[in-house]
Amino acid sequence: MIIGYACEDSVHKAFIKGLGKRWCPGADLIEGASRGSTGMSLRREYKKICTELFSKSADVVILLTDNDKSDWCERRENEINKLPQERLEQIILGLPDRNIECWLTCDRNWLSEKLHTDPSKFNCDDPKMPFASAMGITRDDRKEEEIASLIGEAPLGNWLQNESFVNFYNQARDISQRRNCNIENIRNK
Repeated sequence: MIIGYACEDSVHKAFIKGLGKRWCPGADLIEGASRGSTGMSLRREYKKICTELFSKSADVVILLTDNDKSDWCERRENEINKLPQERLEQIILGLPDRNIECWLTCDRNWLSEKLHTDPSKFNCDDPKMPFASAMGITRDDRKEEEIASLIGEAPLGNWLQNESFVNFYNQARDISQRRNCNIENIRNK
């Protein structure tokens, strides 16, 4: 299976790589243009990214984007309308509550133990900077391999307390059951 993806930054990229290794280790990952880098409107940008990835034989495309400050459910509905409608069954749209770090810090106790830091650092509306600090992310060292490795070990069942992650997981699991990649059932872990 070939999984195409487009995202906004190196933490998103590490997230996708970590889940790819964990959920579908035999899949090839191909990276598309970064969201926001095409200089196009969102509607045309999605079409261009998806066209590029599907032309490279992607079976599935993952689009991962930060939500920033709006209601993630409302924004998700707006973004779905901008996706190529004829390919919706092959697209996973990941839209965290605010940013990907909200998912990465879902299990604060586990993460703080792994990173040897105080779990209360992640108890905030926007955990982007606390996560970057705890990981030691710098401009020159984005820690992609370390983040991907963390995701490979994370007790993802504990992330199901986050509704936006549940939405992402459900999309991925639904597509996996139609493809040759059966994603683990984290609901019972």
